[in-house]
Amino acid sequence: MRAKIAWSAGIWLLALGLAPSAGAQGGKKPPDFPAQQRALADAATIARGEQIYTANCRFCHGADLRGGDSGGPNLLRSRLVFNDKEGELIAPIVTQGSQTAGGGMMPPIPMPSEDVKALAAYLHSVQASMRGQGNPPAGEEKVLNVLVGDASAGKAYFKKTCSSCHSAGDMKGLTEKFPEAMDLQNYWVRGGGDSRRTGKPETPTTVTVKTPAGKTFKGDLVRYDDFIVSLREADGTYRSFSRGDEALKVKIDDPRQAHLQLLPKYSDKDIHDVTAYLASL
Repeated sequence: MRAKIAWSAGIWLLALGLAPSAGAQGGKKPPDFPAQQRALADAATIARGEQIYTANCRFCHGADLRGGDSGGPNLLRSRLVFNDKEGELIAPIVTQGSQTAGGGMMPPIPMPSEDVKALAAYLHSVQASMRGQGNPPAGEEKVLNVLVGDASAGKAYFKKTCSSCHSAGDMKGLTEKFPEAMDLQNYWVRGGGDSRRTGKPETPTTVTVKTPAGKTFKGDLVRYDDFIVSLREADGTYRSFSRGDEALKVKIDDPRQAHLQLLPKYSDKDIHDVTAYLASL
């Protein structure tokens, strides 16, 4: 009778979610966070994801994912990244862009789906090894040497691909602005960056909206998605328009669009070569 009562109590504990887990019974504490319980990708995929993160995301989100010089949010605390499994939640943010908490815009990055999955795998691997309260993994930050390219090859690539918009003279001041090679590389790859003083884009994206009534509004782009487009005019006036009206005409001028279109075309060698060339000016 006693054994039957004990068995019944055990069933109730399990039903209420109060029974100790198998890990706890064996003397091992189970992982603290959902992200630490998720199966990780293989080492090659994670390494590839780290390269993608370094080239596209590090400038805004930082080397340790806790936010960078351009004010990107802390990805170690991101609920979206925590809940993502294989990039399905991260992909829309990367490929469509997003409004940041500070009111700025994260520009869309035309990234292939396999690259997004690798990027997500890397983010998950860092989250899985982090310490409590969104702290990064223990240990010193890795110092990466990115000046490994061929400056002469970078000069040839720059002349062929970039000279229609930029000249070598325009680039000479970059080494003074970004003495660290990694910052220099991140800056030119993404086509500019945010001002460290104001937190706003140096070359903001502008938008012109023409309503069905024939009125035209122009200003800095605040938000653009499947439902609305919003802008802020030069005098600070905020305006928002529904994109449900097919007669609404929207023209976006993003100074970094050419760079964004080149992102999926760069090889690692191209990036390292151009960085070496710019650092030599």
